[in-house]
Amino acid sequence: MISPRRPRRSKTSGPLWRDPLIMRSFQAILAIILIAEAIVIIRHFIANKPVREGIRTAAQAERALGAGPLNPRRYRVNYGWVDERVRGIVDRKDMAGLAIAVIEDGQLSFIKAYGVVDADTGEKATPQTVWRWASVSKGVAATLEALLARQGKLSLDDPISKWSSTLKLPKDNQNVATLADALSHRLGIVKNAYDDRLEDNEDPAAIRGMYGPLFPMCPPGTCWAYQNVAFDVAHEAVEKATGLTYDQAAHRYVFAPLGMSSASTTKEGLIGSPSWARPHNGRHPIPVQDAYYRIPAAGGVNSSIVDLGIWMRAQMGGASGVLPPDLLWKLHVPRVFTPHRGLAPYDLALKNSAYGLAFRASDYQGHHLVWHRGAVRGSRSEIIFDPSERFGVAMLWNSTSVKPTGLPLEIFDQYYRLPFHDWVQVGKP
Repeated sequence: MISPRRPRRSKTSGPLWRDPLIMRSFQAILAIILIAEAIVIIRHFIANKPVREGIRTAAQAERALGAGPLNPRRYRVNYGWVDERVRGIVDRKDMAGLAIAVIEDGQLSFIKAYGVVDADTGEKATPQTVWRWASVSKGVAATLEALLARQGKLSLDDPISKWSSTLKLPKDNQNVATLADALSHRLGIVKNAYDDRLEDNEDPAAIRGMYGPLFPMCPPGTCWAYQNVAFDVAHEAVEKATGLTYDQAAHRYVFAPLGMSSASTTKEGLIGSPSWARPHNGRHPIPVQDAYYRIPAAGGVNSSIVDLGIWMRAQMGGASGVLPPDLLWKLHVPRVFTPHRGLAPYDLALKNSAYGLAFRASDYQGHHLVWHRGAVRGSRSEIIFDPSERFGVAMLWNSTSVKPTGLPLEIFDQYYRLPFHDWVQVGKP
């Protein structure tokens, strides 16, 4: 029997994958895959643009300080999460703008501004926007006096009466209380003595002369009560010891040596800046309250978030040529224990709270933190750092809202590898 012949394959036919139809199909599928990948990459690029901007701004600031920026691979904080969290805060109806700086391993790692400087015009906040420090300014006064003490121009143990002719304390205790007592709020008078008169535009020097008849709460140096007008004897001492205005002294001894080019201690320094944060009540701009510029040691400093980050970096030991370790120790060492400042969960989480020379100190989850907050009408501020870990968070915002106050602890929890805790509660009033 003759077997049927198998069809002979054409000599011109090749492998199946070279078939034109199959090749076109393969190319179409490949093109679809590549387009899909490109869309994912572009979306990722767009989504991470704010994070890269924050990292780039921090790196530029580090280079300007003569230091190499920290390698992002060493970051312990997820700045994509931080960016999303801040956006959620700023989107609230009681917020206008906010700027944040984070330091890891002693170096600026993330700096970013969000929201607006003026809700009426819609002008965007930038890293160069100038904001008010409010009571975070007190740390500059203490640092100034400590620097002058190192130069022998004054002593922190000098009686206040040697440097201020305006302060009168009960029982003439201005002759007993020291400059260090004033910087640590241990003057023995009721807290925030006559701040209301300052806000009614009375002369702060005259107000300081009104304390004599007050009831003495305790001998100087033995109990704590927060002050503003009385604290400002620091500005008198600095001017008398240097022969300069307080603003001039701050620039000569602190701002210029640290590279804080936007910093000032006057209202003119704020509103004369190319971009400055108007104070807001909710999203309604309100007039600048100038009362606390008349006590510049207590509440007069302004700067960009970059310069506040530089300031915090220096307080963490990052500028030892200007602020040596022994000086920082004198500023930060606890001198008097302080009661809880409020019932907010993030305040109750800070244990063993105390006050040094214009810096607070607390324990949190087994870590020692140094910090301070500030508030004047329509503007708020906060710095908080771990000197041992050289990690810290600084914030400035232009509204009366206290909502951002808990954010640093959320960032610290992330850095310490602790479980997430909703300290901010963005969705609640």
